[in-house]
Amino acid sequence: MGDLDNKLSNVVGDRTAKVLLDSFAIKTVGDLMHHYPRRYMVRGELSDIAQLNEGDEVTILAQVHSSQNRAIRGRKGSILEVIVTDGSAKLSLTFFNQAWREKELKVGAQGLFAGKVGIFNGKKQLAHPDYQMIPDGADVDSAAASFAGKYLPVYSATAKLASWKISQCVEMAIATLDQVEDYLPESIRLSHNYPTLQQALVQLHTPADLDHADAARERLTFDEAFLLQLMLVMRRNELKKLNTTSRKTIKGGLLEAFDASLPFELTGGQREVVAEIENDLAQTHPMHRLLQGEVGSGKTVVALRAMLAIVDSGGQAALLAPTEVLAAQHLRTFQKLLGPLALGGTLGSADKSTQITLITGSQSAHERKIALSLAATGGAGIIIGTHALLGEKVEFADLGLIVVDEQHRFGVEQRDALKVKAQKPPHLLVMTATPIPRTVAMTVFGDLDVSTLRELPLGRAPITTHVVSVLEKPAYLERAWARIREEVAAGHQAYIVAPRIEAGSDESSDIDFLFGLDSPDIAAVTTLAPQLSAGALAGLKVAELHGRQNSEIKDSTMRAFAAGELDVLVSTTVIEVGVDVANATVMVIMDADRFGVSQLHQLRGRVGRGTSPGLCLLVSSAPADSAARERLNAVASTLDGFELSRIDLEQRREGDVLGSTQSGSASHLRLLRVLRDEALIEIARADAQSIIEASNELSSYPALKSQVALLAQNAATDYLDKG
Repeated sequence: MGDLDNKLSNVVGDRTAKVLLDSFAIKTVGDLMHHYPRRYMVRGELSDIAQLNEGDEVTILAQVHSSQNRAIRGRKGSILEVIVTDGSAKLSLTFFNQAWREKELKVGAQGLFAGKVGIFNGKKQLAHPDYQMIPDGADVDSAAASFAGKYLPVYSATAKLASWKISQCVEMAIATLDQVEDYLPESIRLSHNYPTLQQALVQLHTPADLDHADAARERLTFDEAFLLQLMLVMRRNELKKLNTTSRKTIKGGLLEAFDASLPFELTGGQREVVAEIENDLAQTHPMHRLLQGEVGSGKTVVALRAMLAIVDSGGQAALLAPTEVLAAQHLRTFQKLLGPLALGGTLGSADKSTQITLITGSQSAHERKIALSLAATGGAGIIIGTHALLGEKVEFADLGLIVVDEQHRFGVEQRDALKVKAQKPPHLLVMTATPIPRTVAMTVFGDLDVSTLRELPLGRAPITTHVVSVLEKPAYLERAWARIREEVAAGHQAYIVAPRIEAGSDESSDIDFLFGLDSPDIAAVTTLAPQLSAGALAGLKVAELHGRQNSEIKDSTMRAFAAGELDVLVSTTVIEVGVDVANATVMVIMDADRFGVSQLHQLRGRVGRGTSPGLCLLVSSAPADSAARERLNAVASTLDGFELSRIDLEQRREGDVLGSTQSGSASHLRLLRVLRDEALIEIARADAQSIIEASNELSSYPALKSQVALLAQNAATDYLDKG
């Protein structure tokens, strides 16, 4: 007998254990018990062979008429063909490389056989059927009743390990189990009327009926949510124990001067979030806050205010951006917003001022030397950079705040590499322009306080979105180019977005993978720009922008576009986030079906940022009834980023929702689905908080504490570590 930690080889043998390890990384009995069935196949009531149809899931009572094992022509292996009869007709049963079954399936023996009816060479057959032989003298009716109607688990399987073989292994493992310790507190288990852990594991694999299977699945799904929430609540408590420098807002400082210089008023939502952040920064434990909001909702101003508060306290703030284009855009935006306040140490600077410096990977040696010196000496209060900020040579005088823009693009190690450059644990502000449904935020960012900006600043123009189907109405594309010419004639500018840099390149997006899209005719920046310059947009000032250009070209192109010196920017998604040119009013997205819903929402947020209305045209050749067109229609129908994020997440794999692909590991969540299981997550969060309040370190619940520690060590949850 054994427990869940027992080696699987002790139960199923070394050979099968190795296949399970190679196929599914299953090492122990517990691992196998957590390899859950995907669905159940129900053995039908007894059927007559003569009445069988192809595709039927059937159970028959029959007698073995004959059997023959023969070699497979042209390759290794053999086929055992057993002919059975129920008196009305005969049926073939086939087994590949299982000659040993001939000893069980003796001529004249009676048995129950279950499987899916197939046709081979014009004959009905069952391939690898489940069966139960009936001993001589046994009660046939009783055996039939217990065999037919049984729920058979169907598992994720491989060519080397069929579902029925996994089922056999599970049954062998169940037979070895002693009493399994239940880590779920009894009070919580009983309040939800859940089965014990052992009952749930056994019932999920070998259910008496679907009600028992559902109850078991709900218990185990709850466990995943509960353990995760416990880990996050405990982590938040640990963060509050860390000691850091309080950065209280001071009167008469740089922040106050900045507020006085702003040509606009903050929205009500911005003021609420500002108050939350100021309160966080005043504490002696580090802030850990997620700032999310609609495209154009004013997150940048809120983040800049937090950075200025740090500078006022004598510290420095670092902003980590995912791309050089975005880093350079932040620099320009901050310089524009601050004006003389960003000219610290130079002639013409304001009394209360600071310096901003930029650190990227493609800077010249001279530029980098100056930037590194400003960061190390404290000459720069605000340091903006890409992954280059994480380099060993980058030092800070007093790093008090880290702002991470588009958090999902950075891994755990990268954030930690920046954090260790601070003398004391720094405050952390994570920004995302992709709105996140509450339960997703609670599950992925459960150790962060969440602030949300929903309203747009006053005067922000609305954006109209249309799907342009070149499959149904090719002439509409010409109309799209005409609209760009009209906007430029009115003094405005335009973006054209293409999914590829070069034609025929092997670039592919996540959407290509998810939806199986592949075409050699996908629009590319380097071919589309010259074609339009010589054709539909002849006479307009058109420029290219993409990730393979060096930083000098990218920066000069964006500066020229921002200054109104260019009419049209043909770009990849490097402009997706943060690029802010108020005069840009129209965007055409080529092959829009190759982008995700949230990505399209981010892209169109680059237009309509001024007082003139924005227009976004989604060009696609996807059929009207395709899933791709459904996505585009959804984007065109609403500007609500939270609604679109739900649609986007529903179409993605759970691991992608939770960000597990960033850590290179599979998600440990086998049953929990953050959108489907919203109510369960809410309950699990409340239960986790109540347990922690009763026993802060879980000292009263050693088995539960052990499970949470195991989860925290699991590489598959590294991506959840914000600290």
